[in-house]
Amino acid sequence: MRVRRGFTLLEMLISTVLLSLVLLGLYGAFNMQKRSNKHLFDFLTQALEADRGAMVLYRDIFESDGNLTLVNGEFDRLCLESTSHSLHGLSRAKVCWVVAKEGRILLRIEGNDYRLPLRSGDGVEIDEVMKPMALFDIQKNKKSVLVALQQLNRDPYVFLVQGVEPPPKKTTKKKPPPTKKKNPGKPPFP
Repeated sequence: MRVRRGFTLLEMLISTVLLSLVLLGLYGAFNMQKRSNKHLFDFLTQALEADRGAMVLYRDIFESDGNLTLVNGEFDRLCLESTSHSLHGLSRAKVCWVVAKEGRILLRIEGNDYRLPLRSGDGVEIDEVMKPMALFDIQKNKKSVLVALQQLNRDPYVFLVQGVEPPPKKTTKKKPPPTKKKNPGKPPFP
């Protein structure tokens, strides 16, 4: 009768080492895939936030009454005196887009009656839109607004909003001067 032998200690040791090497390689590949997915997720999240910020700016301009105040500088500043696009439930809002000097953060300021720089009593909502900014440039003509914005080390966003007309200037109707009657002292009929 033949006796079947089991595995030797050396064979078990070799198989354990080989299995460990295979598992270590699989763990490395899994870990690399996990880091790649996290990097892709972070990139897509930032891109989505930037897209959302650009869309909010577009709607603010498009739904405004056309009364825009633009201050040019290293980073432009745009104030819309009245827009129906509100993120905070206002029927009409004054909205300003400003790049803060510290941190170069693009801010959206929404409220009713305020002036820049803000005072402590101003009831406004401030939303951080993008950071850090490399470019925030706005050009306007009579009926359109061109916007270029770019985060540091990202592709720029450039869009044109057409049909933005300033509100018509209020004209006061002048009364015509009184006409002089002919022969004011005489009755019209004899």
